[in-house]
Amino acid sequence: MPARISTMGTAIKVVSVPSSSDDKRGLPASTLVLDKHTGAVKAIVNARSLTALRNAAGSLLSTTLVGPTSPTHIVAFGAGEQVLAHLDLHFQAFPSVKSCTIVNRSINDRVSSVTSRLAVKHPSVNFSVLAYDAFNVTGESSAKLRSYLSNTDIIITATPSNLPLFPSSWVCSGTHVILIGSYTPQMKEVDTDLIMRAIPTSFHNDETNETHSPILLVDSASACLVEAGEIIEAGIKPSQVVEIGKFVLDKREHVHSNWRKFHPKSKGVANDFVGPITIFKSVGVGLQDVAIAYAVVNKAEEMERSNAKGSTGVVVINFDA
Repeated sequence: MPARISTMGTAIKVVSVPSSSDDKRGLPASTLVLDKHTGAVKAIVNARSLTALRNAAGSLLSTTLVGPTSPTHIVAFGAGEQVLAHLDLHFQAFPSVKSCTIVNRSINDRVSSVTSRLAVKHPSVNFSVLAYDAFNVTGESSAKLRSYLSNTDIIITATPSNLPLFPSSWVCSGTHVILIGSYTPQMKEVDTDLIMRAIPTSFHNDETNETHSPILLVDSASACLVEAGEIIEAGIKPSQVVEIGKFVLDKREHVHSNWRKFHPKSKGVANDFVGPITIFKSVGVGLQDVAIAYAVVNKAEEMERSNAKGSTGVVVINFDA
């Protein structure tokens, strides 16, 4: 996946996608960073963790823009690098978070590893783990998940599911939902009803006095409308989504206005499960890969110049000679 930022340069990310949904090893990826002056390969960067980090950074931006200002509970689906990065950044940005539930199809080594790593880094957060399989739902696990979702402030989904993980009716009004798992028309993590709750209607306008308003933020409108299964299934039109980059730029132009009208849940809507929510849907943007890869390489070069011990990995002299 090649991409270029004129002020930085060009990067090419190579990703291997498992052929089986039972393959739990994640997505191995490497990024080639090219010298913007010569076009030669400047660096090869392990992109598995970087991809998770850049996705998490975009998601965190969405939360700071339209999500709750002081979230206390997060529910996350999945147990890979994406969930680890998303939760880590959100815990750092929001010390108000006191509890977190990680939901996975089974309680396995991956879940245990993610939970223990986060617990060590964020001892003030109380963690719980729930085994829940959307393809094989049991009464007990269903009741527990419904309880968690109905009382959470933020939901993060990072799974390869092609079946909605939960019904819209379990999500309280004002919740911020981050969807990052689906990247093909066949994949979907939530149902159409939930997507439509993030679409403004004629009732929602700048003059309303609601405590929160719906919005469907995306990283790329053109990509999400043809790649994200839940967006496609809901029949979402370009006019119904807002690109997060454009949202930021628009708000910068109105910096002195009360632009943050997408507020968190209030006590008055605690039992409302049909009202508006906010959603951020991401399928990945190549420009993000360029930006984060160049940032890492530039930092490595800076550390190399300062002779920081063990800072740059392997340096191959005259690699392109």
